[in-house]
Amino acid sequence: MTTPQTPRHGGALQRLRTAGMDVVQGFVTVTRNSMALLGLVLALGTGVLLTQPHIRDSAEEHLFGWLMDRQIAANGVVADPTAIDRVTVADPSELPEHQALIADWLSRKYRVAKEPLSALVAEAYDVGGKIGVDPKLILAVMAMESRFNPFAASPVGAHGLMQVMTRVHTDKYEGFGGAMAAFDPLTNLRVGAMVLEEAIRRAGSVEGGLRLYVGAVTTDGREYIDRVLSEHERLQRVAQGQRVGFNAYQRRTPAATTATPAPMPAAPAGVELEAEAQPDSLPSVAKAS
Repeated sequence: MTTPQTPRHGGALQRLRTAGMDVVQGFVTVTRNSMALLGLVLALGTGVLLTQPHIRDSAEEHLFGWLMDRQIAANGVVADPTAIDRVTVADPSELPEHQALIADWLSRKYRVAKEPLSALVAEAYDVGGKIGVDPKLILAVMAMESRFNPFAASPVGAHGLMQVMTRVHTDKYEGFGGAMAAFDPLTNLRVGAMVLEEAIRRAGSVEGGLRLYVGAVTTDGREYIDRVLSEHERLQRVAQGQRVGFNAYQRRTPAATTATPAPMPAAPAGVELEAEAQPDSLPSVAKAS
């Protein structure tokens, strides 16, 4: 009787299974070692970045540049995450009530967004308190000079919100980085407020100071003074919570009372007056809605 033979394919299957297990075990071992090596590299890299700031800064710069290049390739527009740092704005809801009322009224009258106007109102109050000038007068001058346009320029070289003569007051801009700072809203406000304070102190009165500020040499500056003081009166009432029309309380000084204007104090040697504002170049007052 013949004895049946054991199939050989059972041994081959066992060898295949063993080989597979060896491959899997080897893959796991290699992966584990690779992860350990990667962790070591990351740890060393982190240590280098923490101990070598210049390397970290260079890496950040290259990474940021790469991201910008990718964005340009995708959109054609360069994004600048630091742009928000250059914006002159303030939250109107965070202002004291009287300042918020002024910001809201000026925003509606001159059609300027509340957020930048809120920043200007807050700065006028801060600067005015430090130099002893009514912040509402600063804002009234700003309204008449530029209608809150920070890039306004006159033919004679007056610039910015307060229309300061940049070439005359170059020294005042030195502490702000140079004459180009005239187009920074807050810097222009600060310099203009200083010029206004000097003019009032030199003239001995607000009206005389405004006459010096506008550089009224060939005229008595009556129309300009009336416009500024009228706006100042309106802002005072707005701050008190009154409902004030955009054209209300307009002051009109009779020409006869100023036919012979008082002589103005002489300007210090080497210092020019502000540019004279001609009546036809003065901004018109917006009508109440």
